Formats: sequence, C-alpha cells, structure tokens
Amino acid sequence: MIGNHHISQMKEQVVLKNINDFDNKSLLIVDDDNPFRERLARAMEKKGFEVTQAESVQKGVESVKAKKPGFAVVDLRLGDGNGLEVVKEIQNTNSASRIIMLTGYGNIPTAVAAIKEGAIDYLAKPADAEDVEKALLADPAKKAAPPENPMSADRVKWEHIHRVFELCNRNVSETARRLKMHRRTLQRILSKRSPR
Repeated sequence: MIGNHHISQMKEQVVLKNINDFDNKSLLIVDDDNPFRERLARAMEKKGFEVTQAESVQKGVESVKAKKPGFAVVDLRLGDGNGLEVVKEIQNTNSASRIIMLTGYGNIPTAVAAIKEGAIDYLAKPADAEDVEKALLADPAKKAAPPENPMSADRVKWEHIHRVFELCNRNVSETARRLKMHRRTLQRILSKRSPR
C-alpha cells in the first residue's frame, strides 16, 4: 500500500501534553450559548480543568482580571461584542495562557486575527470537548514548526493516485473513472517514477 504511511504520520504529529503538567489548570470558557457552554464546562472539568464560565465580553474580562486563566476557550461572537477583546485581556495578564477561539462557519479572517492576538488555534463550532482538549493541550514545541521539506504537491498527487490505483486492484479503467481522469493521462502518470 503506497501512501498510507504518510497519512498516519501526519495525524500523529500532534503530541498532547497532560493537564497535570500545568501548574495553572484554570480554564475560562466565554460563550453566550448557555447549554453549549455548560456542557463543555462539565466535560472539561471531568478532564481535569478548573473551569470558570462567562457569557459575555464584560464578564469574561472581569473574570480574567480576577483570576489569570491558564487556558481559555472564547467564542468570537458574543452578545455584547467581540471575543477578541477577551483574548487581548488574557494576553495582557498572562501571555503564557493557551487560548482557543471558537468561530462560526466561514469566519476564517477573524480566526486569523485571533491568532495574531495570541490565540493558539481556532475551532469551528460546534466543537466537542475532545477537539477542545486536543487543541488546548497540543504541545506547542511539537506542533508549531511547519516541515522543512514537506512533500511537494506533485508528490502528494502521485501518492494519492497510486493509493487509489492500489485500492482498485491496479485496474487502470476503474482508477481513471474514480479519479475522474482521462485513462491515457492516468497511464502516463502511472508509467513515470514518483516526483520528489
């Protein structure tokens, strides 16, 4: 099977740290969707975080001032403003805090702004507790650096084509049909050595 080992390698790069490795286990969840926030808070408490909840920018900022959270999950859109305000406040009080931004579908530019303000990641809602935990505890040293020599796009394409070819029991016509490629184009690619 060609290609499969690359896929599993990519998944395993994110190494999780343990919540017990952190002195400050306090987690602030700022979200105005009450049922979602409460459900997430309960799940995160079970995972060992000490959770504080806030349903607005104002409450979030007050909470940050009262207790510098080690972790935060902040919804971007809050009833009284933008969750980025809370992110900025957290960054000012504890720059080591690990902040995840929750964002509705299609808010990528704002999520990028959140990362510039100091969030470590963003998740699309509705994120579940597993996703949140993974994002909060991803070891920054293991995750942050992009690969020095990533596979070239041509190589990824080649791997993908060969994988489908193998899964089709090396049947060229079937592979071409599934990849929506011309049979001759496919044969040409299959006859070449793999690109670097």
